[in-house]
Amino acid sequence: MKTDPSKSKAKAKGREVAIPGIAVSPGVAIGPVFDTSDPPAEAPRRRIAAEAIEAERHKLNAAIAFSRKQIGKLKTRIGVLPEEAQEEISPLLDAHLMMLGNSRLIRGARKRIEAELLGAETAVAAEAEGIIAAIQAIKDDDKAGLARRAAEVRDIARRLVRNLTATPFRSLKDLPEGCILVAEELTPADAALLDPSRIAGVATEEGGADGHTAIMLRALGIPAVLGAHGLTEAAERGDPAVLDGATGRVVLHPSAATLAEAKDRLAAFARERTKLSKLRRLPAETTDGEQVELQANLEIPQELPLIAQAGAQGIGLLRTEFLFMNREDLPDEDAQVEAYTQVVEAMEGQPVTIRVLDWGGEKDMEALAEGVVPVHAGGNPALGLRGLRMLLKRPELLEVQFAAVLRVAAAGADGNVRLLLPMVTVPEEVRQAREIYERVARRLRRRGERLPEKLPPLGVMIETPGAALAADAIALEADFFAIGTNDLAMYTLAVDRAEAEVSHLYDPLHPAVLRLVQFATEAALRLRMPVSICGEMAGNPLLTPLLLGLGVRTFSMNASAIPRVKQAVRALDIGDCARFARRVMEQSDPARIRELVAGFAEGVTERA
Repeated sequence: MKTDPSKSKAKAKGREVAIPGIAVSPGVAIGPVFDTSDPPAEAPRRRIAAEAIEAERHKLNAAIAFSRKQIGKLKTRIGVLPEEAQEEISPLLDAHLMMLGNSRLIRGARKRIEAELLGAETAVAAEAEGIIAAIQAIKDDDKAGLARRAAEVRDIARRLVRNLTATPFRSLKDLPEGCILVAEELTPADAALLDPSRIAGVATEEGGADGHTAIMLRALGIPAVLGAHGLTEAAERGDPAVLDGATGRVVLHPSAATLAEAKDRLAAFARERTKLSKLRRLPAETTDGEQVELQANLEIPQELPLIAQAGAQGIGLLRTEFLFMNREDLPDEDAQVEAYTQVVEAMEGQPVTIRVLDWGGEKDMEALAEGVVPVHAGGNPALGLRGLRMLLKRPELLEVQFAAVLRVAAAGADGNVRLLLPMVTVPEEVRQAREIYERVARRLRRRGERLPEKLPPLGVMIETPGAALAADAIALEADFFAIGTNDLAMYTLAVDRAEAEVSHLYDPLHPAVLRLVQFATEAALRLRMPVSICGEMAGNPLLTPLLLGLGVRTFSMNASAIPRVKQAVRALDIGDCARFARRVMEQSDPARIRELVAGFAEGVTERA
């Protein structure tokens, strides 16, 4: 590691240096820094003669085979890790194995060898750069999902290039016990090699909270801070350090006071982790006996182990876009049946709500964007042909999804599968979708398929002001509501959270947003129809009392948020929540609402 003169002088005096980063995996680590470098995998542009094409093909195939063997060894290696870590890491390694099959990366590299006369390592690097650039150019709210996809492509390409150029991999065999590992970047494969019983913490220059490396570190239970820019310049091997994975801070040469405080936090964190782990098997029930259902959102099947680990009571939102991503053709009925079956079987009879394709030209779905389904994004995709609007224009897409879900529902336990329609604004859209739904069911029965006697419920996402204000009319056509508070706040306040200049105006506690949530919830409750919250508000324990007070009893959130929301639920009384909600709904100032929310949460904590 390198240091500039000013930092060297600080070290000589033993001065404390605090470096902020991104909080990734909670916990406190105290120990010496141990740095590790990753030899660069360089692929300088290499051209070949036409007669060398076959040799380069063979070279690429050999590297693919060797890479698959390496990942197989990694899968064997993780057998010694904690069970929860195995459940998380194994599916991610399976995904890497799939990418070493007939993926876009491999197909593209082979084409470049033949058409552009590139060496194998150059072809892999060039194809990976093209795919990553295309992913990064996508305009989509799901920045974390896009970053994960880009990282997957980058990791597999690096592995192939290393094997093609005989570049050694990072060595993590000799990490001293109790150290804090510091590196510029850590790949998911690197994380799989870490022994959580030996390493105190991890800090890197690159990375974020939503990448696969972060997911693995959380699964392993290793305190971690990623994106700590300047860390490798400031630290030297052996430097004493304190890492706080909850606040996202690394302190080098901690003072006696900082060290004492860190030791206190370390003990408190251990007590809190033990307490939260005990909640997994306890019911989400208020102090006065009201049952609350806490479900998980699912982006990709690889997240299933996290859902089981969190103790979710089912999946409240299964996004199906992953089936359409990074492929040149549309997934057929059988392919969708296989994907949905994997999820439904993994949930072992717990409810699974499957949202049909929510696409609006801004998302990178090659098979849709390149003419198989000629839909144009227009100048403003958020207000254009997206969600159910697009599916009603292209009903063949909707029919295939409906058919696949109906077949999966027939094979599973009765009542554990539901269908959800995105971007609904008027009752007529629900009527049209239901007509298609029932037509598909009749066709499947004529085909001899066994279907449930009662078709799975067909629900509606409430994510626009129009849908919320028309909720009483839409409720007459739907079987349940799922309120998507992220988009609802965006459309209500005319704010794109991804736009830095206006993102500060995004506020789910704005009175207009809360009134729309209240209106939609009450419309559902009047008809005794199920209603859930599935946006970020659902996973914020500070907002749990308010949402319970408004009448919501089902929450769907990121799996990692479930334990703390359950903890909040179990400390609350429904009567107190209802009175609190009435007080909040009388307010017109978002700042005052935030004060009330914080004050109520503090009062609950004191009483607990």
